[in-house]
Amino acid sequence: MRQNTLMSAEIVEPYAEALMSLADSQNLIERFGNDAKSLLSVLKESQELQQFLGNPVIQIEDKKAVLRRIAGDDIHKYMVNFLQLVVDKKRTAFLTGILEQFLALVRERTSTVLAQVTSVTELNKSQRDRVCEQVKAMTNASNVELENSLDPELIGGVVIKVGSQVLDASLRGQLRRMGLSLETTTA
Repeated sequence: MRQNTLMSAEIVEPYAEALMSLADSQNLIERFGNDAKSLLSVLKESQELQQFLGNPVIQIEDKKAVLRRIAGDDIHKYMVNFLQLVVDKKRTAFLTGILEQFLALVRERTSTVLAQVTSVTELNKSQRDRVCEQVKAMTNASNVELENSLDPELIGGVVIKVGSQVLDASLRGQLRRMGLSLETTTA
């Protein structure tokens, strides 16, 4: 497993850095970042698409055609060209990793942190703003990118994860801490 991770990093990082170099030279970092988010969203929603792109038996031209169709007119032509290069080099199995690494580089460049927020329901604008302010205070970042996922088992509140830091302000977490507190006082 560790070997696969090393090999993946050896492939993913140079491609992500090349894409950042292109974005930087063309003053398109924000645009490419938005394009990468859109593409990642499509890739993560479709396991079939990931399997199709990662399948070595499927012809390169077929993969390129599918990626062109997905990109449509919304994705910048340089990004589409980059995707075509990834296909030509037979690295489509690493496309998700490349785009994720590129977005990490974008966040680093723009002093943005990624906060993974888990809540019972989708956060409204006011709640998102409060979470962003709290994350900025925790991290001293200039910007915050929220990634929201839902978990009905939280009962209420939120769990915020920024890197290795976790802030559990959920009702489930509070109940668990109360239970642990009761166990130690009765022991």
